[in-house]
Amino acid sequence: MAYKYDAQARYAKTHEWVRMEGDYAVIGVSDYAQHLLSDIVYVELPEVGDSVTAGESMGTVESVKAAEDANAPVSGEVVEVNTDLEDNPEWVNEDPFGKAWLVKVSLSDAGELDALMDAGAYEAFVQEEEEKGGH
Repeated sequence: MAYKYDAQARYAKTHEWVRMEGDYAVIGVSDYAQHLLSDIVYVELPEVGDSVTAGESMGTVESVKAAEDANAPVSGEVVEVNTDLEDNPEWVNEDPFGKAWLVKVSLSDAGELDALMDAGAYEAFVQEEEEKGGH
């Protein structure tokens, strides 16, 4: 299966992406993650002002077959939440790197970005996951 990758993003092993846009880190779930979940029916996100911690849950993405935590790939304060996803959770399937971003975060430690995979490394990681037959 050919998945989409954003060359500007960094990726966590839990299949979230983060892309710097100006002063903020925009976070979403990868094309591979949305494919594993299939039809997304609900997204639960943190509130503006909440703190998120790298590697810890910041919300939930629910599909017709499973509910998975959306983990924060970086730490910081939530400055904006994509409230449009409440009415349009299917965007996660349709446009995971565009209109389906989850939150924007003011980073507390920009060095955390260095611990994440670039698109090439993440693509190789996904191929390994596929070969193992899981996520």
